[in-house]
Amino acid sequence: MARPVWTGVLTFGLVTVPVGLYTATEDHTVRFHQLQRDTADRIRSRRVNERTGRQVSSDDIVKGYDLGEGDYVVVEPDELDEIAPGRSKVIDIAGFVDLHRIEPVYFARTYYVGPRGEEYRKVYELLRAALQDADKAGIATMTMRNRQYLTALRAQPTVLVLHTLHWADEVRDPAGVPDVAPGGHTEPTRQELETAHRLIDALTVDWHPEDYHDTYEERVRELVEAKRRGEEVVGEAGPPRTTDVVDLMAALERSVARARSRTSGENGTKDGGGEETGRGAARGSATSGEGGAGAARRKAGGGSAEDTATAGRRGSSAGGDRNRRKGRDTGTSRGRRRGGQGDDLGTLSKEQLYRRAGEAEIAGRSRMNRDQLIEALKKQPAA
Repeated sequence: MARPVWTGVLTFGLVTVPVGLYTATEDHTVRFHQLQRDTADRIRSRRVNERTGRQVSSDDIVKGYDLGEGDYVVVEPDELDEIAPGRSKVIDIAGFVDLHRIEPVYFARTYYVGPRGEEYRKVYELLRAALQDADKAGIATMTMRNRQYLTALRAQPTVLVLHTLHWADEVRDPAGVPDVAPGGHTEPTRQELETAHRLIDALTVDWHPEDYHDTYEERVRELVEAKRRGEEVVGEAGPPRTTDVVDLMAALERSVARARSRTSGENGTKDGGGEETGRGAARGSATSGEGGAGAARRKAGGGSAEDTATAGRRGSSAGGDRNRRKGRDTGTSRGRRRGGQGDDLGTLSKEQLYRRAGEAEIAGRSRMNRDQLIEALKKQPAA
């Protein structure tokens, strides 16, 4: 059973309900130990007295506020707990605001809120249902781990969610950020704006977070596995070249044409088995990255792709994931991944092509663009 990271009471008006906060997200970053080069010796971090060089236990460590010139105001941990509002155990809702009025830049971390006992479920559900119906968020303050937080409490279909927010003086004004501040910029022409709108419309998709995944983590894991097997590591290609101002309209027009052709191909074309091959151009191509491509590949094997182009390397969309989730075959069954005769590879997204290239164990596929993946798959013998 998950343990709460904080327990206390949630108050709104004269109503009080005991609650616990539970971490809503988890980190899946690949972890490494630090070693001394050319050895297997671990590097350890220890708290040491900088004057004596001796290690100090945590019980002998206090906080010191630097006054300058070597002078400090010493504060004990218990003293900080004593001055914490409500002894760190109250989420006090001061008011309710329209949820859309909170700009995303203010959001920090997210926690699930749960009642501390079934006897409080009715009060908890009342607040959740009311917030959901009103589409509002309760603004509250709380103290956790010796720090006071501004928070927003909102409703999801089955649970209350608490977001910690940045304080207003923690959010930087863009006017004070070099190269970001407005002024001196040129206005787009009407034709450029209309073309950009058409491109956005062509690439608009429904929001399904499960369609996206961390391709960089996959590359790191494949890098580690390749080095474990003693394979030579092939680095990833660089970013695409910057669009010149004079080429802007041409680039926009080509982007719109490409997105529309992908949409018509993937939405209306059936794969060999008579099933749909894609979910639309935007999810299948425009937001697809390497689709789980690894950072390590063999250079040998007829297709190292040393000079491959880098188009389509922008995100981490897995456009076919929702098809797999619903039990559909997205044209990636093993019997058809060899790219044999009658397989219309041109209708598939880069993500789908990459999955087929993985099944065929095509070397250098992580550095191939869509056209190169098609050509490599066409050279594969039929299964």
